[in-house]
Amino acid sequence: MHDHIKERTLKIAAHLLDSRQTVRRIAKEFGVSKSTVHKDLTERLPKINPALYKEVKSVLEYHKSIRHLRGGEATKRKYTEKDEMETV
Repeated sequence: MHDHIKERTLKIAAHLLDSRQTVRRIAKEFGVSKSTVHKDLTERLPKINPALYKEVKSVLEYHKSIRHLRGGEATKRKYTEKDEMETV
């Protein structure tokens, strides 16, 4: 594994633990795809730093457990904004 990939993986993991942001938001901030962020955190990080991976895994599992709520909020927001636009 290249050094720049290791460094990126560790930076992403540290950022996730500090900010508790979603994979999509972190991907946008780091200028990489969400697939890359996910692969860094779930496949590469355990090989680089297993202890850090355990902490990151708990955050990812939490995000996974509430994703149905986030999706519902996004849908509600979408239709609320649509209704507001139609009434204006």
